[in-house]
Amino acid sequence: MKGVSLQPSESIVFTLRSLYDSFGYSRYKMNKFEEYDLYARNKDFLISDGVITFTDTNGKLMALKPDVTLSIVKNTKDVCGEVQKLYYNENVYRVSKGTHSFKEIMQVGLEAIGDIDDYCIYEVIKLACDSLVSTKKNCILEVSHLGIISDVISYIGIPSDEKEKILHFLGEKNVHELKTTCEKLGIDEEKSSLLTQLAAVYGSPDEVLARVNDLLCGIVDEKILSGFTKIVSALNASDRKDIIRIDFSIVSDMRYYNGFVFKGYAQGVSSSILSGGQYDTLMKKMNRKSGAVGFAVYLDMLEQLGVSSEYDVDTLVIYDALSDISQIEKAVKTVADGGESVMLQRKIPSGIKYRRLVKIINGEVKTVENDA
Repeated sequence: MKGVSLQPSESIVFTLRSLYDSFGYSRYKMNKFEEYDLYARNKDFLISDGVITFTDTNGKLMALKPDVTLSIVKNTKDVCGEVQKLYYNENVYRVSKGTHSFKEIMQVGLEAIGDIDDYCIYEVIKLACDSLVSTKKNCILEVSHLGIISDVISYIGIPSDEKEKILHFLGEKNVHELKTTCEKLGIDEEKSSLLTQLAAVYGSPDEVLARVNDLLCGIVDEKILSGFTKIVSALNASDRKDIIRIDFSIVSDMRYYNGFVFKGYAQGVSSSILSGGQYDTLMKKMNRKSGAVGFAVYLDMLEQLGVSSEYDVDTLVIYDALSDISQIEKAVKTVADGGESVMLQRKIPSGIKYRRLVKIINGEVKTVENDA
């Protein structure tokens, strides 16, 4: 936005909103709070355990919203044969990953809910890539598929009460513990090797997709494997192929998620700044018939990016008591008409960064470039 000085995260918000608008996603607006029961019943779905609560005038326990997706699922309806495409730009209230304390956080994301097909999944993952690139940092999007992981675990014969432990070790790429656990469960080496090979998969589609198909053919449901291959191949043919990585250590809670799951990372940030996936299981849990896929961008994590504007303002205008009002107005209008930001001060503020300095002293106008 020309003429307006924005913080880096604010600039990214405007970029993301414009991106989602251009693909036909409508903005979803919601209240600041919901009944606490909504979050209590789906606590494992939330990023943070902490929820700020208060008692309403009618005696109901309410919560400042720590999440947007749950509210969207609750407050939208199934529309047969259609896909509702929504995005949001909302403040949520939870423990920040960056500060580990309660914070009001601006969160941006999108959801596609309804009759979800392969193209819809592709579009959402592609928009996740575009969202990462908008941070203007070196970034990658790691993609996985819970249907593939689930089929491998079933094929190996992992008991249901051990699945959570196996998923934990898979998420850590802890090959030693995967082997040890399989040995304790009496699983033969050939089958346990399949699990450790899956954990070791990492790379671009060009590097590992063919190997994944060879490894899993005949083990994973053919429809699941072909769907994964089709969508990943399409992403690999797109203009974002350079940031796509296949990584089956990306796991999410199977009580809520199914199918594709993915996380986005930016150089210089210790954890993911974007997370998403298919959450048909959550939809069923909340008595919805539709499928769903979406993601959220965690703007609080941008604090770790160290992104800062080179200048606080394009042009700083300083003037003295002898300066004529019309003369000052003319200098301001010249800058503003050129689409740049301008600040007026009687003297140069300490610590300010500016591209250009305009001095109006004793009725004379003097411009100094890069006098910061």
